[in-house]
Amino acid sequence: VTCEHASSRVTRAEPGGTTTVLASHYQGKQLNSPNDIVVATGGSIYFTDPTYGRAEFYGVPRPQELSYQGVYRIDGDGAGLTLLADDFAQPNGLCFSLDESRLFVNDTTRGHIRVFGVESNGDLNGGAVWAVTEGDAPGAPDGMKIDSRGNLYCTGPGGIHVFDASGDLLGVIATPEDCANFTFGDEDLRSLYIAASTSLYRLRVRVPGLRLF
Repeated sequence: VTCEHASSRVTRAEPGGTTTVLASHYQGKQLNSPNDIVVATGGSIYFTDPTYGRAEFYGVPRPQELSYQGVYRIDGDGAGLTLLADDFAQPNGLCFSLDESRLFVNDTTRGHIRVFGVESNGDLNGGAVWAVTEGDAPGAPDGMKIDSRGNLYCTGPGGIHVFDASGDLLGVIATPEDCANFTFGDEDLRSLYIAASTSLYRLRVRVPGLRLF
């Protein structure tokens, strides 16, 4: 599944090579520019929809049709699109807790991470600020992941901020330049691959990432 800035779509690449459009409009208006995406165990797809893909540097400049920047859910069968939250400045990275009972969503403009409870039907409740990425160095909340112990990693000022399951800051992985996203890799999932402004970095870590399958 892919978020497309320029076309304002969420799509799925099928095994045979075709592409299925899962979402492009909400209530008759084109989505802003889907940005980040996660899939729940049951198949529901959650994504954020800031406006960055409509800006000069990040995408294709064009007027915004929706009056808000939201968080959405696509049903597992792809049949329904539900708006879950519309009170973000710029929603961006998102990830589940280990048991998928909570969904974390960061706000790039406001520099914080919010936490929602996930209900049995996939809807969200709550939405309080859970942690803040503080610092004077360049960087803001963007890419976000959870490791196999439930620690949450989020880009922010100076690098990648690491919080424990309670939202307490464990430390900041300093990066040589502003970074926007990262992922755990290698067979043991103990390599952190970091996509920065002009370079790709690899860092070995003690706690492996979360294996998805």
